[in-house]
Amino acid sequence: MLRRSFAALSLAALSARAAYAQGDKVSKLVIGFPAGQATDIIARLLAEGLREETGDTVIVENKPGQGGSIALSQVTRAAPDGSTYILSPMAALVINPHLYKNVAYDTLTGFEPVGRVGDLPLVMVVHPSLPVKTLPELIAYAKANPDKLSHPSSGIGTVSHVAMEELKARAGIHILHVPYQGSPPAMNDLIAGRVQVAMDTIAVTRPHIEAGRMRLIAVGTLQRLKFFPDTPTIAEQGFPGFEATTWLAVLLPAHAPAEKVQRLSDALARIVNRPDMEQKFLAAGTLPHSSTSAEFATFLKSEDARWSAVIAQSGIRAD
Repeated sequence: MLRRSFAALSLAALSARAAYAQGDKVSKLVIGFPAGQATDIIARLLAEGLREETGDTVIVENKPGQGGSIALSQVTRAAPDGSTYILSPMAALVINPHLYKNVAYDTLTGFEPVGRVGDLPLVMVVHPSLPVKTLPELIAYAKANPDKLSHPSSGIGTVSHVAMEELKARAGIHILHVPYQGSPPAMNDLIAGRVQVAMDTIAVTRPHIEAGRMRLIAVGTLQRLKFFPDTPTIAEQGFPGFEATTWLAVLLPAHAPAEKVQRLSDALARIVNRPDMEQKFLAAGTLPHSSTSAEFATFLKSEDARWSAVIAQSGIRAD
C-alpha cells in the first residue's frame, strides 16, 4: 500500500514538472520601438495570446533605436534557449542591414525565423491646414511651393521613410525628410503643424484622422482598404503598382532548438487565426497573417534580395 502511494505521488510530481515545462515559464518579447505604435500594440496582443495558449508569462521589452536594429542586435546575442525572441518589422530585417554600416547582425544567419504574423498598410495624411485633398493636389502644391513642406518618419530606413522617398522620386518633388525615434513623436509634430505630410500605419494615424487632426488623402495598398473604402490608393492616383505596406514577424536567436521554434510557431499560428484576436489586430490597423517557420524563412530571403536592390537603386545611405 505504502509503495503504491509513494509511486502515485512520484508520478504526480513528474507530471507536475512536465506540465511546468510546457507552461508557466517567463519569456521576453523584445521590440525595437517605443510604446504606443503599431509594433508595440501587436506585441502586447501576442504576449496576451501566448499567455493564454501556452501558460507562459511573456514580458514585452521596448528597446527603441536605429529603426529597430538595436533590438535585433540584442536578440541575436541572447541565449538561444527559446526564452528571448523578437517581433520585428520588415524594415529592421531587410532594409537596415543594407542601409547602415554598423548594423550588428546578419538577418539571414543571426536568427531562426518563427513566423510572419501581420501586415500593416501605410496611409498618407496631411495637416488639415494644407490646402490639398488628393495626392495630385499635394504634388501640385509641392511643385508650386518648393522647400516649404517636410515629412516625418519613424526612423531612417523605416518603410515610412523609404516609401516616401520612392514616391517623391516618382513624382519629381522635393519634401524635406525629418526622422524621429518612432511614430508617436512624429505624429505629434504633424498634429502641431511642424511637419505637413506623412506616410504611416493605420494604428497611429486612424484616431487622429477620425478626430479631424489629420486629413487622409491616400492609402498605400494596391486595393482600397475596408478601413477607408472611399479613399483611393496611391496607385489609383497616378502611380500604378505603387505599394507601401510593411509586415511583422517573430524570430528567435540563431541555433535555438528546433522544438522551441516549432512550439512558438504553432502557438503564434493559433493566436493569429483566432476570431477574437483577428478583430483586435484589425482594430490596431493590422491584417493578420499566418505562416509556418519554413514559409517565413523562404519569404525572408526573397524580401532581403528585393530590398537590397531597392536601397542600392535609391541611393539612400545612413551612418
